[in-house]
Amino acid sequence: MGAYSKKHLLPDESILYETNYHWIHFLSLQGICSLFIVPWIQQLTDEFVITNRRVIIKKGLIKIWTFEMGLNKIETVFVNQSVMGRILNYGTITVVGNGGTREQFDCIQHPLRFRLEFMDAEFKMNHK
Repeated sequence: MGAYSKKHLLPDESILYETNYHWIHFLSLQGICSLFIVPWIQQLTDEFVITNRRVIIKKGLIKIWTFEMGLNKIETVFVNQSVMGRILNYGTITVVGNGGTREQFDCIQHPLRFRLEFMDAEFKMNHK
């Protein structure tokens, strides 16, 4: 479980789903040029989490960038997968917020499951 997400949970908030980068992330130009060190650090430090209240995405080791948005503030989660992505089960997720906020994350493993878990969490939150 992601250390950042676990440390920053709100009262009565729990992690429902967590994913990370797909191994294909290591085969990027950045990965090859850095002898796979950069993707390895990203794999260990970046977090993609859905809780019962919000989506938390944290990137970085020393300089940290976070994206945290309540489930009720997210319009949709888009998934984009190439043919190879469908075969190997990775893709790009784009989180679109109510105010037009759009954040894209590439090479995520199980992107369709991420969207399904988001939709399930949103449904449960709205039907309490």
